[in-house]
Amino acid sequence: MRSEPAAPDGLRGPADPGTSRVDGGVPPPVVDGIGPAARSRRADALDAWLARLLPPVPGVALLAVGGLGRRECLAYGDLDLIIVHSGRPDVYRVADAVWYPVWDAGLGLDHAVRTVPEVLAVGRDDVKAALGLLDARFVAGDRGLAERIRAAVRVDWRRRAPAQLAALYEITAARWERFGELAFEPEGDLKEARGGLRDGVALRGVALAQLVPGPRGAVAASYRRLLNVREALHARAGRRLDRLVAELTDPVATLLAGAGPDLPPDDRVLPVGRPADVTDWRRINPGLALRAQIADDARTLSYAAQDAWRSVRRLRQGRPLLGRRGRVTRRPLDDGVVEQDGEVVLARAALAPDRADPALPIRTVAAAARSGLPVAGPTLEWLAAACPAPPDPWPPAVREAFLRLLGAGPGLVEAWEAADRYGLVERWIPEWSAVRNLPQPGPVHRHTVDRHLVQTVVCAAEASRAVARPDLLLLGALLHDVGKGRGVDHSAAGAAIAERVGVRMGLAPADVTVLGRLVRRHLLLPDTATRRDLADPVTIGTVAEAVDTTDLLDLLAALSVADARAAGPIAASAWRLALIDTLVDRVRAVLRTGELPVPAVPAPAVVALAAGPLPAVEVTDETVRVVAAADAGLLAAVAGCLAAHRLTVQSADVASLPGSAAVAVECVVRPDFGTGPDPARLAADLRRAVRGELPVAERLAARERGYERAAASTAPPRVVWHDGVATGAVVLELRAADRIGLLYRVARALAGTDAWVRAARISTLGAAAVDSFYLVGEFTRPARRAAVADAVLAAASG
Repeated sequence: MRSEPAAPDGLRGPADPGTSRVDGGVPPPVVDGIGPAARSRRADALDAWLARLLPPVPGVALLAVGGLGRRECLAYGDLDLIIVHSGRPDVYRVADAVWYPVWDAGLGLDHAVRTVPEVLAVGRDDVKAALGLLDARFVAGDRGLAERIRAAVRVDWRRRAPAQLAALYEITAARWERFGELAFEPEGDLKEARGGLRDGVALRGVALAQLVPGPRGAVAASYRRLLNVREALHARAGRRLDRLVAELTDPVATLLAGAGPDLPPDDRVLPVGRPADVTDWRRINPGLALRAQIADDARTLSYAAQDAWRSVRRLRQGRPLLGRRGRVTRRPLDDGVVEQDGEVVLARAALAPDRADPALPIRTVAAAARSGLPVAGPTLEWLAAACPAPPDPWPPAVREAFLRLLGAGPGLVEAWEAADRYGLVERWIPEWSAVRNLPQPGPVHRHTVDRHLVQTVVCAAEASRAVARPDLLLLGALLHDVGKGRGVDHSAAGAAIAERVGVRMGLAPADVTVLGRLVRRHLLLPDTATRRDLADPVTIGTVAEAVDTTDLLDLLAALSVADARAAGPIAASAWRLALIDTLVDRVRAVLRTGELPVPAVPAPAVVALAAGPLPAVEVTDETVRVVAAADAGLLAAVAGCLAAHRLTVQSADVASLPGSAAVAVECVVRPDFGTGPDPARLAADLRRAVRGELPVAERLAARERGYERAAASTAPPRVVWHDGVATGAVVLELRAADRIGLLYRVARALAGTDAWVRAARISTLGAAAVDSFYLVGEFTRPARRAAVADAVLAAASG
């Protein structure tokens, strides 16, 4: 038997680190380095090892495709190999001499044995195989045979480009649909998601069809950086892993930061050196900076892919490409802006070198947003190179063009992205760079801060008829989160930035003030609506005092809804939006009449329940009412029973009934998932819970055992006291990780300290809970507050 060469350094199979040999005798090597040079060293080592494995026989060539073919070898990547032969009957014995040692080394292997006609036939029938063959590279054996294959594959690809690229786009679009966008997925697939490495490979395939230039410059650098991230992720995970999961973000960032000084500047994923500015989150938080860089590189690749596939569609439609134009028709879109062949370009007069028009880029992008057409790449390049930034302050024509851009509707997203890729947005709003690609951890926001701001503008444009100043609504939507990432209250920081931007844009001083107030108060309505008792006159009066005018109230209401809709379904739940509407209606009534609402009294349905035998229960689809004898533990009993029945409590009110010793608990609920429980069974269990006959704690423990426990939050729970925000009560706000039965545990802890809960507002945002409890009694003494807070924190942590 022939001896097997040892696996090359820098590659690792699934071996026990404590063993010295893996199956066929390959010692487990050590991962060596991050970056193109390390990947090339792995490729060289693999080539040499595989070349020794291939028997020296004529008419046979060993080709590498995939990552090895591109010399992009990762320590835990698979090998994609093809043995091509000229018709040898013993070729499978030759192949086995290669395949078995690779398997024995514990390396993943995708392999094939084919003749030249078979290789070409596979490439014609399977576009994924054809794309892989474009990366085919000679490793060992008959070099002439390998080069003939490589040349024939590429000629065939170019000859069949329309059909092959149509098929490639189909599978690309399906992949995008399945994996989403890497820039915005919280744990996106670095390889398969839109803007990931697979798109970089597809771009090379489109370029080899000689339709568009290949990846170069910023696109090529983005591809290399994503490869570096994937390489570091494999190293830290100790296995093949293509999703940057939360627990590996910081370790991967640390590894990449350490590798940075040894890499060329364009290949560095993270900045090198100490932070010069304590507000620069990219330098002080490597984990956030890593995710931001991934988002930026993914957006670069995604934009390049979108542009390339647009060229492919033009080819299929019979339109000219790459400047090869015959007779063309131009349709005016705006001053100096026209449509030509389905793209937005500049009119000839606008290209005059002596016409320095700072509004031209804005008009061009606005025309694209309104028409839904893309701006031609050369046009964007020219605008970036030839047009100056707007003067300070902006002339009215520039400001009006910018407002038309913001009001363009859904087309704004792609048009703004194109402008940002070419550096135009930062000329208009220099502060934009601070929030570009800034991640928003957690499930509430589905986009980075900058994309969320643009999405909010799109949503706000739909409400422009509901406000007296749609211009200020659009500007507020664009700037409401611009203060994020600075380590301070983003509303206050953002207000100062918004006012500075407003002055630069030439807004009137009064409008600058309104814009600042809009940004500073943009969370007032949703926070109040979900965390305060809307039946309390103090709640309504406090908001009315802060808002002061119905015009500002209308702006805040429209911005709050647009912000929620842009954030995603958690923030824009029907329950949250309904609460905001209720709050706005009540505040508007106060602003118009000057009279605060009277305190709420028990609803007639509650009074009717109290007239019968107690405990009395009423269950509807969204509301549960329980009337029973006064007991500090009543809310805990009801909340525990509801949690055991997989119902989430969104709000709870506890009211004493006049002239009675009974207390009513009224809860607004929703099912955790699916349909709610049987009303009759729930009512029976609620009666048992109130009488102390239902083992609530055991039920909840059993339910928790049925679920995989989420990873413990790194942030401990926190209690915040709010004085002067409620009528006859102090508000205890709990910020904690959400869990099954949290309200039950906290209500039971409050009852154990003799704290009487008048109302509770439960706000759950993904895995985080912000619950407010209205406590009646004496809570002025620090010792009393400390005892209550300690009990609540213990309950939330248990």
